[in-house]
Amino acid sequence: MNEQKPTIMLVDGMALLFRAYFATAVHGQFMRNSNGVPTNGVYGFVKHFLTAVSHFNPSHIAVCWDMGSKTFRTDMYDGYKANRPEAPAELIPQFDLVKEVVDAFDVPNIGLKGYEADDCIGTIATQVKEDSHVKILTGDQDILQLLDERISVVLLQKGYGNYLVHTKDTFYEEKGIHPRQMIDLKAFMGDTSDNYPGVKGIGEKTALKLLQQFGHIEGVLENIDQLTKGQRTKIEQDLDMLHLSRQLAEIKCDVPVECPLDLAVFRYNREKVLDKFAEVEFRGLHQLLDEKQYA
Repeated sequence: MNEQKPTIMLVDGMALLFRAYFATAVHGQFMRNSNGVPTNGVYGFVKHFLTAVSHFNPSHIAVCWDMGSKTFRTDMYDGYKANRPEAPAELIPQFDLVKEVVDAFDVPNIGLKGYEADDCIGTIATQVKEDSHVKILTGDQDILQLLDERISVVLLQKGYGNYLVHTKDTFYEEKGIHPRQMIDLKAFMGDTSDNYPGVKGIGEKTALKLLQQFGHIEGVLENIDQLTKGQRTKIEQDLDMLHLSRQLAEIKCDVPVECPLDLAVFRYNREKVLDKFAEVEFRGLHQLLDEKQYA
């Protein structure tokens, strides 16, 4: 008997919220409600969320959040994400508001101090993938390292309802390496948005070539005498940073969070959601509510 497995969508909450906020903030459209609270990010978040739900029709959903900028990675390397500006003043009150709206859908909000949303997503995906198909909704390519037979990644593209869906096979076709090798790829080339350097002077092209040839960092180091003099010098000069960058790049899949599938069933109470929309003064979003999902 071929039992149909449920599909859980794990949502990178900050990725949706920030994308929605900046898409409208650039024109100064903060959509303040009658209490003066800006709502543009939350409004766009809900639009992204409901559009993805109707497109992919998951049976289960959980939303994961970053819980402040201090994490085990900033303890390891104080430059980690140090180039990020402070959150804009109009976005700050929307951090709590967006979680209230997610609550109104009876969807779990998950986050853990000291870890990033990616670590919570990786952990839950690992816990539930034996019993379900996992789709991760984000705008962040770092999460592609989690791809496997049961985990796919849905990357938000420009606008609403445009997605690039990656599987482990599409990733291999594009990069010529396996998803887990992406951790070593980032260790070599660094990450400008997360602000760690990797090995100075080694870019994506060289790093991909080395990983295709030798498999992983250890393989490269074991065969370092086969590299060009320039490559060898660069790696030897930045060896500590190479190993540190690898630790920073790897998503932890064993953090102390859990989300049993029965807590993530996606069925919401329409009246409860509409009451929240009315309270926040959202207009027009009720049209996106899908009748199949009502409790």
